[in-house]
Amino acid sequence: MKVIIINGPNLNILGKREPETYGNTAFEDYFYQLEKDFPTVTLEYFQSNHEGEIVDKLHETGFQYDGIILNAAAYTHTSIAIADAVRAISTPVVEVHISNVFQRESFRHHSFLSPVVKGVITGFGMESYKLALYSFLNA
Repeated sequence: MKVIIINGPNLNILGKREPETYGNTAFEDYFYQLEKDFPTVTLEYFQSNHEGEIVDKLHETGFQYDGIILNAAAYTHTSIAIADAVRAISTPVVEVHISNVFQRESFRHHSFLSPVVKGVITGFGMESYKLALYSFLNA
Protein backbone atom coordinates (compact mmCIF):
# COMPACT_ATOMS: atom_id res chain seq x y z
CA MET A 1 0.00 0.00 0.00
CA LYS A 2 1.27 3.44 -0.96
CA VAL A 3 -0.05 6.53 0.85
CA ILE A 4 1.04 10.15 0.70
CA ILE A 5 0.41 12.79 3.33
CA ILE A 6 -0.02 16.26 1.86
CA ASN A 7 0.12 19.15 4.30
CA GLY A 8 -0.76 22.74 3.50
CA PRO A 9 0.33 26.16 4.69
CA ASN A 10 2.04 26.75 8.02
CA LEU A 11 2.22 23.04 8.85
CA ASN A 12 5.94 23.15 8.11
CA ILE A 13 6.37 24.86 11.50
CA LEU A 14 4.46 22.34 13.60
CA GLY A 15 6.16 21.99 16.97
CA LYS A 16 6.79 25.74 17.05
CA ARG A 17 3.46 27.13 15.86
CA GLU A 18 0.78 27.64 18.51
CA PRO A 19 1.75 24.61 20.62
CA GLU A 20 -1.42 24.98 22.71
CA THR A 21 -3.39 24.14 19.56
CA TYR A 22 -1.00 21.99 17.54
CA GLY A 23 1.32 20.43 20.13
CA ASN A 24 5.09 20.45 20.47
CA THR A 25 6.03 17.79 17.92
CA ALA A 26 7.55 18.62 14.55
CA PHE A 27 5.73 16.83 11.75
CA GLU A 28 8.93 15.20 10.51
CA ASP A 29 9.36 13.54 13.93
CA TYR A 30 5.76 12.34 13.90
CA PHE A 31 6.13 11.09 10.32
CA TYR A 32 9.17 9.03 11.34
CA GLN A 33 7.04 7.40 14.06
CA LEU A 34 4.26 6.67 11.55
CA GLU A 35 6.78 4.90 9.32
CA LYS A 36 7.82 2.74 12.28
CA ASP A 37 4.19 2.05 13.29
CA PHE A 38 3.12 1.10 9.74
CA PRO A 39 6.08 -0.81 8.24
CA THR A 40 3.93 -2.46 5.55
CA VAL A 41 2.80 0.91 4.16
CA THR A 42 4.98 2.96 1.84
CA LEU A 43 4.52 6.46 3.22
CA GLU A 44 5.50 9.72 1.59
CA TYR A 45 5.20 13.26 2.83
CA PHE A 46 4.79 16.55 1.00
CA GLN A 47 4.23 20.02 2.44
CA SER A 48 3.69 23.32 0.69
CA ASN A 49 2.57 26.80 1.62
CA HIS A 50 1.46 27.32 -2.00
CA GLU A 51 -1.97 26.34 -3.29
CA GLY A 52 -0.84 25.51 -6.84
CA GLU A 53 1.88 23.17 -5.59
CA ILE A 54 -0.74 21.25 -3.60
CA VAL A 55 -2.93 20.99 -6.70
CA ASP A 56 0.08 19.78 -8.71
CA LYS A 57 0.91 17.13 -6.09
CA LEU A 58 -2.69 15.88 -6.08
CA HIS A 59 -2.56 15.57 -9.88
CA GLU A 60 0.81 13.82 -9.72
CA THR A 61 -0.21 11.24 -7.10
CA GLY A 62 -3.96 11.02 -7.57
CA PHE A 63 -4.02 8.17 -10.07
CA GLN A 64 -1.27 5.92 -8.77
CA TYR A 65 -1.40 5.89 -4.95
CA ASP A 66 -3.72 3.86 -2.73
CA GLY A 67 -4.57 6.80 -0.51
CA ILE A 68 -3.97 10.48 0.12
CA ILE A 69 -4.17 12.09 3.55
CA LEU A 70 -4.75 15.79 3.00
CA ASN A 71 -4.46 18.48 5.61
CA ALA A 72 -4.98 21.52 3.43
CA ALA A 73 -4.91 23.74 6.53
CA ALA A 74 -6.42 27.18 5.82
CA TYR A 75 -6.94 26.24 2.16
CA THR A 76 -9.64 23.85 3.39
CA HIS A 77 -11.88 26.87 3.92
CA THR A 78 -10.93 28.84 0.82
CA SER A 79 -9.71 26.68 -2.05
CA ILE A 80 -12.12 25.62 -4.73
CA ALA A 81 -9.04 24.73 -6.82
CA ILE A 82 -7.91 22.08 -4.32
CA ALA A 83 -11.46 20.72 -4.04
CA ASP A 84 -11.64 20.49 -7.84
CA ALA A 85 -8.30 18.66 -7.91
CA VAL A 86 -9.56 16.13 -5.35
CA ARG A 87 -12.75 15.67 -7.36
CA ALA A 88 -10.71 15.07 -10.54
CA ILE A 89 -8.51 12.25 -9.23
CA SER A 90 -9.30 8.59 -8.59
CA THR A 91 -7.22 7.99 -5.46
CA PRO A 92 -9.34 8.24 -2.29
CA VAL A 93 -8.58 11.26 -0.09
CA VAL A 94 -9.13 11.65 3.65
CA GLU A 95 -9.32 15.22 4.94
CA VAL A 96 -7.44 15.63 8.23
CA HIS A 97 -7.24 18.41 10.79
CA ILE A 98 -5.09 18.38 13.90
CA SER A 99 -7.37 20.70 15.86
CA ASN A 100 -11.13 20.43 16.17
CA VAL A 101 -12.07 23.08 13.63
CA PHE A 102 -15.59 23.28 15.08
CA GLN A 103 -14.18 24.60 18.36
CA ARG A 104 -12.42 27.40 16.54
CA GLU A 105 -13.44 30.49 14.56
CA SER A 106 -16.67 30.15 12.62
CA PHE A 107 -14.96 30.60 9.23
CA ARG A 108 -13.20 27.28 9.90
CA HIS A 109 -16.53 25.45 10.16
CA HIS A 110 -16.91 25.29 6.37
CA SER A 111 -14.82 23.02 4.19
CA PHE A 112 -14.73 23.05 0.42
CA LEU A 113 -13.03 19.64 0.61
CA SER A 114 -15.48 17.68 2.76
CA PRO A 115 -18.04 17.09 -0.03
CA VAL A 116 -15.40 15.51 -2.30
CA VAL A 117 -13.33 13.35 0.10
CA LYS A 118 -13.77 9.81 1.43
CA GLY A 119 -14.02 11.09 5.01
CA VAL A 120 -12.99 13.75 7.50
CA ILE A 121 -10.98 13.35 10.72
CA THR A 122 -10.67 16.38 12.96
CA GLY A 123 -9.59 17.16 16.48
CA PHE A 124 -7.39 14.23 17.50
CA GLY A 125 -4.08 16.05 17.34
CA MET A 126 -1.36 14.40 15.30
CA GLU A 127 -3.13 11.08 15.84
CA SER A 128 -5.62 12.27 13.20
CA TYR A 129 -3.08 11.13 10.59
CA LYS A 130 -2.87 7.66 12.13
CA LEU A 131 -6.66 7.38 12.13
CA ALA A 132 -6.68 8.31 8.45
CA LEU A 133 -4.11 5.59 7.74
CA TYR A 134 -6.31 3.05 9.51
CA SER A 135 -9.20 4.08 7.28
CA PHE A 136 -7.20 2.97 4.23
CA LEU A 137 -5.98 -0.24 5.84
CA ASN A 138 -9.48 -1.24 6.94
CA ALA A 139 -11.18 -0.36 3.64
